[in-house]
Amino acid sequence: MLLVRIFRGGCRGREAVKELWSRSVHSDRVRHQSTQVAMQDLAQDDSAKPEDAKPDLSPKKNPVCSYNEWDPLEEVIVGRVEGACVPPFTVEVKANTYEKNWSFFVKNGGKPFPNEHMRKAVEEVEEFCNILKHEGVNVRRPEPVNWSEVYKTPWFESPGLYASMPRDILLVVGDEIIECPMAWRTRFFEYRAYRSLIKEYFQAGANWTTAPKPTMADELYDQEYPMRSVEDRHKLAAEGKFVTTEFEPCFDAADFMRAGRDIFAQRSQVTNFMGIEWMRRHLEPKGYNVHTISFKDPNPMHIDATFNIIGPGLVLSNPDRPCHQIDMFKKAGWTIVHPPTPEMPDGHPLWMSSKWLSMNVLMIDPKRVVCDSNEVATQKMFEKLGIKTIKVNLRHANSLGGGFHCWTADVRRRGGLESYL
Repeated sequence: MLLVRIFRGGCRGREAVKELWSRSVHSDRVRHQSTQVAMQDLAQDDSAKPEDAKPDLSPKKNPVCSYNEWDPLEEVIVGRVEGACVPPFTVEVKANTYEKNWSFFVKNGGKPFPNEHMRKAVEEVEEFCNILKHEGVNVRRPEPVNWSEVYKTPWFESPGLYASMPRDILLVVGDEIIECPMAWRTRFFEYRAYRSLIKEYFQAGANWTTAPKPTMADELYDQEYPMRSVEDRHKLAAEGKFVTTEFEPCFDAADFMRAGRDIFAQRSQVTNFMGIEWMRRHLEPKGYNVHTISFKDPNPMHIDATFNIIGPGLVLSNPDRPCHQIDMFKKAGWTIVHPPTPEMPDGHPLWMSSKWLSMNVLMIDPKRVVCDSNEVATQKMFEKLGIKTIKVNLRHANSLGGGFHCWTADVRRRGGLESYL
């Protein structure tokens, strides 16, 4: 509201106007000063709210760098047991598990894994983390998630699985984190547990790529895939037939093994040729060679319990699953080591893997390896190779489908890009 006063008469009127003008100017100065203070306060309040501030994305020293499986390990992600949920007995789960465990999935699909077994698994994984820290490795963890909650997409409905095996979803190639699309419907949203970590690495300078997300529609799976016997699976694998089709690209990170400029991939129940081709087109312009190799394996799913490269020109090759392209490595002068038979008891539950987790080891550096404290013959093998064994018990955690290599994802190893082939 604007108020106007009219003053009449000579000096008194002029004096009154001067007085009002003086008051008005003083008032304006006070308001101006008050506004400046208020703006300063607001600026201070804004600076106290980092979520509203623009992130600093200026170039920095990259916290992510890993070219192979054996250079000195500086930082690693270790998975979580908490919240793990038994997957429903779908066609892709059936194709990747053993017949003796099918009733377990039928009965418990969508429910938490047995509580006491998981309690022991949590203790083992925590001890594993402590040992890695003692060896000088910085350990990071995904966020806890309740994976029993059901989600729905336009193509399917499913609960989750877990965030136990970061090696399955995250592949670090040089300074880049590749978030892989997966092939089980229960793992469609698994990336949620790792997103805060990946964003942190990205803001600190890492490159971050998310591969094309498959719809996981029915067409991605061979609904008639025969699974009557091991012989059937051998025959189908030899013919290049798997439960996943070529409807769209899909792949797990654990079907890729890194050796500097050469990366080895297998077509498996969870990784199709379209997925391998996507990875080839993505990486080869950057100077990498992606090789497709295969094995005499009736049920291929993840390469690191079949063919585990543990040093420059040094590989553990599963004697039960010989590599069809082994001459390529022999011609390059590699040493091929066949691990001893696993010593895990027949009665120990392995719901989603085989006993060959004994060779699923994690290299701390070329002369130190984390291996199963129960696998004495495997320990002796490493001792003969001049590699010190760091013995850890992960037996109950093994039941979820992975060993030390599966339970981890390299973030940073100290070393450069070289060629070994």
